[in-house]
Amino acid sequence: MGEDEIYMQQCLDLAQSAFGNTYPNPMVGCVIVHHGNVIGKGFHHKAGEPHAEVNAINSVKNQELLSESTLYVNLEPCAHFGKTPPCADLIISKNIKRVVVGCIDTFSKVSGKGVEKLKNAGIDVTINVLEKESRFLNRRFFTYHEKKRPYIILKWAQSADGFIDKCRDEKTSEKGVRITDDICLGTSHLWRSQEQAILVGTTTAVCDNPSLTTRLVNGKNPLRLAWDLHDKIPATHHLKDNSTATIIFSNSSKENTDCTEYVQVTNPQNLLQETLDCLYQKGIQSLIVEGGTKTLQTCIDANLWDEARIFTTEELFHRGVCAPNLQHAEAQKVSIGNAQLSILYNN
Repeated sequence: MGEDEIYMQQCLDLAQSAFGNTYPNPMVGCVIVHHGNVIGKGFHHKAGEPHAEVNAINSVKNQELLSESTLYVNLEPCAHFGKTPPCADLIISKNIKRVVVGCIDTFSKVSGKGVEKLKNAGIDVTINVLEKESRFLNRRFFTYHEKKRPYIILKWAQSADGFIDKCRDEKTSEKGVRITDDICLGTSHLWRSQEQAILVGTTTAVCDNPSLTTRLVNGKNPLRLAWDLHDKIPATHHLKDNSTATIIFSNSSKENTDCTEYVQVTNPQNLLQETLDCLYQKGIQSLIVEGGTKTLQTCIDANLWDEARIFTTEELFHRGVCAPNLQHAEAQKVSIGNAQLSILYNN
């Protein structure tokens, strides 16, 4: 790994520290180097607050050194006025001589304009250093702007023989079988706090009565989504408790409540795409799909998924509700609690 890559990795590590807190903005870290010494660093903490470049430049004690320094940043500096002024203009005003960029920002208001502005000011600009890693870090941001939909994460737990539950129907009041332990459950709640929305289908909503909150960790609840075309979710269930923002997709028109919005579906055969279109219009960049099998399989069959997180325990069910069928090469496998976690990416 060369010098540029080493400092870019530091930018990525800084950016990662704000994971889950920057929506709708990307995660960005910045490092400033003067003759081989890091003299400034910073990252973007939250939308509306200063960008990484601003925080890094402000952290430099001797501002005179900036004109002899290289600025590293994992995403192209912005060139437009949003909630904050353009970072490209600040870099130019500080007479920084060289800028190294991880990847181009494909958001339409930037998309090469920041790099162009820096080059026109006579700054030596190097782009696409650790480009793959830089794009992966902000895969939710890029998916939203390039594919016009949220980044979709499928999540489920299954037995060693491939079942996610015992056999049930929507008429039973009995909740599903608990497959994983408290450690896995806490991990799932942490994931919820890092994403913007979470979705379940009708059977899961009715039979399991899930809260879909982050109650086991400190973090913001995701926007709760449920598919309930035939209005089967009881008014007494958690998804209708008005405790946090919720959207219920239904065939019929219903009056919204304080925290619950009802979206009337125009084409039930196109339910998944209508859901994703709704989330795109609301600026939602990431979605966890937690079940059940029919809902998860709908995403798989439509090839509308980006990442899958599957807990597998050693327990054998022998019969029950089959897990979704996802034929894909495994990308990563780790032990968490009483399960093996497989993480797959749809490349």
